[in-house]
Amino acid sequence: MLAGRHVPDAGPRELLSGTVERVTFHSEESGFAVLRVAVRGQREFVTVVGQAARIAAGEEVQASGTWVNDATHGLQFKAAYLQTAAPTTAEGMERFLGSGLVKGIGPGLAHRLVAAFGSEVFEVIEQKPERLREVDGIGPVRQARVTRGWAEQRAVREIMVFLHSNGVGTARAVRIYKTYGSDAIALITENPYRLARDIHGIGFRTADTVAGKLGIEKTSLIRARAGVGYALTEAMGEGHCGLPREELLQLAEKLLEVEQPLLEEALALELGEGGVVADLLDGEPAVFLGGLHRAESRIASWLLALTRGNPPWEPIDAAKAVPWVESRLGVTLAPSQQEALRLALGSKVLVITGGPGVGKTTLVNAILKTLAVKGVKVALAAPTGRAAKRLSESTGGEAKTIHRLLEVDPRSGGFRRGEDNPLEADLLVVDEVSMVDVLLMRSLLAALPAEAALLLVGDVDQLPSVGPGQVLRDVIDSGAVPVVRLTEVFRQAAGSRIVTNAHRINQGRMPDFARQEDSDFYFVEAESPDAVLAMLIRVVEERIPKRFGLDPIRDVQVLCPMNRGGLGARSVNLELQRVLNPPGEKRVERFGSVYAVGDKVMQVENDYTKEVYNGDIGVVAGIDLENQALTISFDGRDVEYDFGELDLVTLAYATTIHKSQGSEYPAVVIPLTTQHYPMLKRNLVYTAITRGRKLVVLIGQKKALAMAVRNDTAGRRYTKLRERLVGSSAVRT
Repeated sequence: MLAGRHVPDAGPRELLSGTVERVTFHSEESGFAVLRVAVRGQREFVTVVGQAARIAAGEEVQASGTWVNDATHGLQFKAAYLQTAAPTTAEGMERFLGSGLVKGIGPGLAHRLVAAFGSEVFEVIEQKPERLREVDGIGPVRQARVTRGWAEQRAVREIMVFLHSNGVGTARAVRIYKTYGSDAIALITENPYRLARDIHGIGFRTADTVAGKLGIEKTSLIRARAGVGYALTEAMGEGHCGLPREELLQLAEKLLEVEQPLLEEALALELGEGGVVADLLDGEPAVFLGGLHRAESRIASWLLALTRGNPPWEPIDAAKAVPWVESRLGVTLAPSQQEALRLALGSKVLVITGGPGVGKTTLVNAILKTLAVKGVKVALAAPTGRAAKRLSESTGGEAKTIHRLLEVDPRSGGFRRGEDNPLEADLLVVDEVSMVDVLLMRSLLAALPAEAALLLVGDVDQLPSVGPGQVLRDVIDSGAVPVVRLTEVFRQAAGSRIVTNAHRINQGRMPDFARQEDSDFYFVEAESPDAVLAMLIRVVEERIPKRFGLDPIRDVQVLCPMNRGGLGARSVNLELQRVLNPPGEKRVERFGSVYAVGDKVMQVENDYTKEVYNGDIGVVAGIDLENQALTISFDGRDVEYDFGELDLVTLAYATTIHKSQGSEYPAVVIPLTTQHYPMLKRNLVYTAITRGRKLVVLIGQKKALAMAVRNDTAGRRYTKLRERLVGSSAVRT
């Protein structure tokens, strides 16, 4: 709300009406608006503050409220009730149409439309759109665009008003419209809990608020059933595929504040419909989300089948292959690498794991070089674009993201490659497997030809996948699949303090802080959060560019242990944006963030239509206010976003360590204080440090770093994959 003191409300409520001259501020999330209104009888514009679902310049406004004298902003009309209506004057219509609210209409076209149709302009757009072609510059394509824009703004406005009147923010109205279309309000009224299931950014709590406003009781069965799914979805957000039954009921009881007998009934109904599945976990009753339960079962089945098979190439004499490939690559393989090569050449499935500098890349190249002579067709994949690019550079082959390899279908979100349309490869190599969750691994294995071999590469000591499951760890821990764990740090890598300190941390030892000329690893001590933030800004903005010649936006990535708090990614982003790329007049404010040309941003959800995936980083390349579109360049490829889609991205000067998985950056800066206590774990700091290619700078408290290094409790994830692999392999043997 506005800052400052105001005098007490004087007298009864008054009525005020006029035309919106300018929308000074409007939050789509809360509806709070600050308007400049032209009121009859008033020489100067009146400042009106109040709540409005959606509002644009040129609209007529009626308000009921009181006058207050704000100490900072002066005299204002504080509206307790605010209603908008379509403008009735030619000037108001022109201002409304040219405000950017209707896609395809800018100020110039708005002027021509009002000049051509006068007071009938809205009726023409809505009921006689073919007449739009009477206006110079409008052909069939632009006519259709204006008609769609008009229909969408009306529908979105109705959804906003509906949500606002039912006690929730309106920022997701565009997404709701795109998902449900013109049936949105009817569908939400029938079952408001579908919002939490279908709409990104809307959780159970928001849907529950709508349900309450619509008269659905807290003790209703529809709420309890939705709540069971909500509890499991919350658990999935923590990486679990399911929960012990009693733990699920306790969590649902806490979240919903209802008695367990009702939840028992709701759970029985959900189990009956198959959305959730009952099973045993370590011998105890448990409940799994159906899709995840089936995915883990299929993964186990496919992996065990691979262990029983022979590779699709003719037998290779490893004794001859080792010296041959050493001469071709110009390297001498360590004994562990030679043994791994022998195992790879004779296995249909193999896992290679190990930390930085232990020769995983050299080993993979040796395997690929040897098999290339035999004419083996290889497919290379990694979870993220950056990881795929790195795999291409290290192997010399064409690597794709897993989504591109599997040929994602933008309409369904599924993959064109699968059991009925498998990949065309003899060997599938997947890098950064620690990032691959249960659902993605299921899709990968479904697309693997029955005769093909599989090579999984990753660092099991890094953070597990953001999505549910811990595939790499479960596979390794099961003992059912051949595994090579490389541990020897090679001489060249041993010269990097990033590498040596990463291994020290992984072994539970503090990093070496000794100052060293031309070091690639630094610890800058700062005690208070304010001091850490000030030093972080100075390091990113001044010291790294000056000392190392790196660009502060393109080359430096700040990695925060968490999103929230004064040293969380959200807060640090705002501070870095302020100093590195302060927004000018041409900017967009959506979903609590401000974007301007030059801003570094990250995609936070897979978008198959745009072919942009969670974790991809780009730069804002353009803003089109007339068409309400923002262009982001991802590695030179321009992608357009409607303003209503900007909840798909976030500022990325800083990001969380979890979001950095699979990526490497020239320089990494990591703030670390006891403020981050809930996240201070060894694998988190280890993962962050191994993201830096040329430079790593830690800023903060040694005490916080020591806490993280000591804390080797990665936190249990409830998964069934390891148990399935162990049980099935035991039966087989």
